[in-house]
Amino acid sequence: MQYSTLGSSGLTVSRVCLGTMTWGQQNTQADADAQLAMAIDAGVNFIDTAEMYAIPPRPETYGATEQIIGNWFSRNSGKRDKLVLATKMAGNGLNHIRDGSNISPATLVQAVEGSLQRLNTDYIDLYQLHWPNRRSPHFGRHAVNQIPFSEVDARQQQDEILAILQTLAKLVQQGKIRHCGLSNETPWGISQYLKLSEQHNLPRMVSIQNEFGPLHTKDWPYLIEQCQHEHVAYLPWSPLAGGALTGKYLGGARPEGSRWSLVQRNGLFRDTPQSNAAIVAFMALAAEVKLSPAQLALSWINQVDGVTSTIIGATNTAQLSENLAAFELQLSSEVIDVVAAFLRQHPAPF
Repeated sequence: MQYSTLGSSGLTVSRVCLGTMTWGQQNTQADADAQLAMAIDAGVNFIDTAEMYAIPPRPETYGATEQIIGNWFSRNSGKRDKLVLATKMAGNGLNHIRDGSNISPATLVQAVEGSLQRLNTDYIDLYQLHWPNRRSPHFGRHAVNQIPFSEVDARQQQDEILAILQTLAKLVQQGKIRHCGLSNETPWGISQYLKLSEQHNLPRMVSIQNEFGPLHTKDWPYLIEQCQHEHVAYLPWSPLAGGALTGKYLGGARPEGSRWSLVQRNGLFRDTPQSNAAIVAFMALAAEVKLSPAQLALSWINQVDGVTSTIIGATNTAQLSENLAAFELQLSSEVIDVVAAFLRQHPAPF
C-alpha cells in the first residue's frame, strides 16, 4: 500500500480510502466486518462514511452505516488511533434529516454530536460538509440542469461560510474533530473557505471529495489544479460510476442486490445511450490491455497527478479484493495514452 499526506493536515492516509455507503442497506454488520478486516490487512488506514448513509438515503437507514462502524469500534477499540476516520454532515434537501435545513452553526453542532455517538468515538479525524447550501453541479446536475449562478447572493454565502468555519473552530478546540473538509464543492466554494479561514485565523479545509472517474472528469484539470497548489487533498468518489463502468447494467440489466436495482433518489437519468456507449468502449479498452474495467479505472485514477486517495466501495469481498489489487498496478505510458484517447472520444458521458 502506498500513502499520501492529506492536504495540509499532516495526516498520512492510504492511497485507498474504504467507502462504506452500502453498509446498512446492501451489506450487513458481518459484511462490513469482513471488508474492514480485508482492507486493514491490505494497509488501508482511511475510512469514509456519512451521517446520511446507507444509500439510497431513507429515514429507515439514516445513520445505519455510522452505527455499524461504531459497533466495530466497540469490539476493536485498540485500532481507533491507527485509522483516519472521515464522516460527513448532510446538506439541505433531505426532509428526514433536520427537516431538510441548511448547514448552520446549530445544525453543525447537532450533526457532529450525533455522528460521535453513532461512531462510538470521542473524535472524528476528518469532518466534511457533504454538499453546499447553494445549488451546485454535484450528482451530475452539470449535465442536465441549468444552474442559476447569477441568482446566488455571494455575500450571503460568504457570511454562512464564515459562521460555519467559526463553529468548526469551536469543535476543533473541543477536540471533537481534528480537521475539516469539503465534498461536492466547486473552485469558487473552495476559494471562499480558504480565503475566510486565512482572514479570520480559522480551521483550513484540508480536503475535498468529489465525483471523479473515467466517465466523469469535470474536475480535471481545473479544480484538481487548485487543490494541488492550495494543498487541498483531492478524494475521488464513485470512481466506477456506481458500478456502471463494469458493464453490469448494460442493456437495462439490474442484477439482484445491486445498487441500481434499488430505488434511486435522483432516478437513473445518467443511464443513457451516451453513457452506455462509453462503458462499452471502456470495457473493450480494458480487455485490450488485459485488465478488468474496474482495475483499469482505479489504477488510472491513482496515477492522475493531484489525486490523494480514491474512495472505493464494494458489496462483497471479491469486489474489494479486485479493487485493492488495482492500486498495485503501474500503468505504462502507452496505456495512459489509450485512456486519454478514450476521454477525448467520450468527454462527458455520465
